This record gives sequence, structure tokens and C-alpha cells, in this order.
Amino acid sequence: MKFCSECAGPVSLRVPEGDDRPRYVCDSCCTIHYQNPNIVAGCIAEWEGRILLCRRAIEPRHGLWTLPAGFMELGETTQQAATRETLEEARARVELDALYAVFNLPHINQVYMLFRGRLLGPDFSAGEESLEVALFDRDSVPWDALAFQVVAETLKLYFGEQPGGRYGLYVGDIERLSREPLRYRTRYL
Repeated sequence: MKFCSECAGPVSLRVPEGDDRPRYVCDSCCTIHYQNPNIVAGCIAEWEGRILLCRRAIEPRHGLWTLPAGFMELGETTQQAATRETLEEARARVELDALYAVFNLPHINQVYMLFRGRLLGPDFSAGEESLEVALFDRDSVPWDALAFQVVAETLKLYFGEQPGGRYGLYVGDIERLSREPLRYRTRYL
């Protein structure tokens, strides 16, 4: 951040009085600019025991598979965001069941909120951000071609509970261990 969104004056990174961490503060009007994590909302959309995945047409991780998910917009709930992202990325309509997983990714300032849901029908197709969409059971998931660690962790949990039909609520942290793209540690709270 270089300029204040209130007065367009220059900002500097410093710890404001009474705070405990660096913030961008306007040198002219003294406005403190707080920066917060982005919320990513998504859906584990199921149809006849299979899960809907999208192959990404955008970066990051172009060409790899993911659950339909994306950044929450202002003025919408997390449930609305998950439903909207499923419609945008997979042109699929879903009915959400319950929140399934919340993962903190502090290394990229994101919080994932993934909901269980049911496709309202087998009609789906690739949206603008997807190369293709398809349904997968546990054995057919392209595990080595998943775009994000959070998706792999969520699918492992989900498929582990699917046979019994009883689903928990998981909260965890995914921490990057190194600059290598696939070195992560997951902790459940």
C-alpha cells in the first residue's frame, strides 16, 4: 500500500499507538488501514456418491482440479458465496447441507469455509474459470493433480466419512513448511 484511500496521502508502515502490530497509517490524515484475511467459500457438491470437481482455467494452479470455491463478495453470506461460486465455476445448482471444514491458511492470509451440499440435478458444465468439470468418487479423484492442499485435506476427510453418512465439522490450520509448493503441515484444532 502506498497511498491512503481516504485522502490520497502517502502511507507508512508502523505500529500505531495502542496497537501491537505494524499497520499502514496515512502520514497526512492519520487513518489506520487495517488489512484482514480473505474468506474463500466453497462447496463439496455431491451427486449419487460422487463429488463435483473443476479443472482450473485460471492461475494459480491452471489445469489442476479443485472444489468449486472462491472469494466471498461484500454483501453476501458464506453460504451465498459457496452457492454462487459453484454456479459460476461449474454452472451447477446446489442445496447446502452444513458447514464441513474451516481451514486457516495464515501464510497466504486466507480462511477457507467449505460446505457440504447436494447437486440439484446432474446438469453442470464448465464456467469461465474452469476448463472442465466432472464427478469423481474416491478412487477416481485425480489426487496427484489437485490444485490446493486444502482441497486434498477436505476430500480425504469427506471420503473417509462418506460410507457411514455421518459428517463432522473440522477446523484446522494448513501451514506452509517451505518455499516448495507441496510441503505443508495440517493441524486440526
